[in-house]
Amino acid sequence: MNLIETQNLGKQYGKVKAVENLSLHVAEGEIYAFLGLNGAGKTTTIRMLLGMIRPSTGYAEVLGTKVELGSSKPWKDVGYLVETPHAYPELTVFENLDASRRLHPGTPVSAISDVIERLSLQKYTNIRAGNLSLGNAQRLGLAKALIHKPRLLFLDEPANGLDPAGIVEIREMLLEMTREQGTTVFMSSHILAEVSRMAQRIGIIHNGHLLQEMNIDELERNRLRRLLVQTRDNPAAAQMLSSAGFRLHVPLNGTIVLDDPESLANPDRINTMLVQAGFPPTRLMVEEEDLEEYFLRLVGLEKGIENVNS
Repeated sequence: MNLIETQNLGKQYGKVKAVENLSLHVAEGEIYAFLGLNGAGKTTTIRMLLGMIRPSTGYAEVLGTKVELGSSKPWKDVGYLVETPHAYPELTVFENLDASRRLHPGTPVSAISDVIERLSLQKYTNIRAGNLSLGNAQRLGLAKALIHKPRLLFLDEPANGLDPAGIVEIREMLLEMTREQGTTVFMSSHILAEVSRMAQRIGIIHNGHLLQEMNIDELERNRLRRLLVQTRDNPAAAQMLSSAGFRLHVPLNGTIVLDDPESLANPDRINTMLVQAGFPPTRLMVEEEDLEEYFLRLVGLEKGIENVNS
């Protein structure tokens, strides 16, 4: 079941098309990563999905309900943190969370201490929100989004302001929520290494257009791979492999690069041939494009792993 669906969703400001013809599908219980450069349309999309702004074209459905401005459905089952975390600066962490709890009838008072512990805010319970560091303000924003145990969670840059340990902590928390509570997470992020560790599906938006929507298995198939080989006599080794019919190229640093399917599937055969020819490899490894390199190649800013480092 899809908890989020959009059809030809678009938003135009004057002559500027911030989002155009966006069709998304987010399944229940998955972490869906929505990736794009600054200004690509990520936050505009999330604001339309939350009913904060009216789309210019198309429509969105969240939890089976068409999103409309002013509608009360389906927000009782939705939590969100969009752009910067907002709080009452003169109220303490506890008081801010109690205010959020009251917005969700039926949420017990015990939910406050539960979410404070989950977000490691125990030391700051009685600290005014206006005195929190950026990272702890972000934790408070996440706590407010989670206090009513939402079925669907929208997070816009959830790791903003967190230190490396905090980023790992939030990643583990989100994975646990999807695994144990069945929570669905729709998140935008620029920390692509983190995204690759937890997302089951990825949507890539660029200049307001959805370039790709795929699961992690599809990403694995789409990533560039190549075999890197170095010997003590690279020119002679390259000549031998070329004569044997292998497709290769040798960048300026002398590394032998093979990217044909046979070489990638059988690096042991390459190793054996080189040893038998008197060119034992000093380095032989399959290099894979990571999510960041794939993303940059897709939006036309980099060429993935084509440039070999010396």
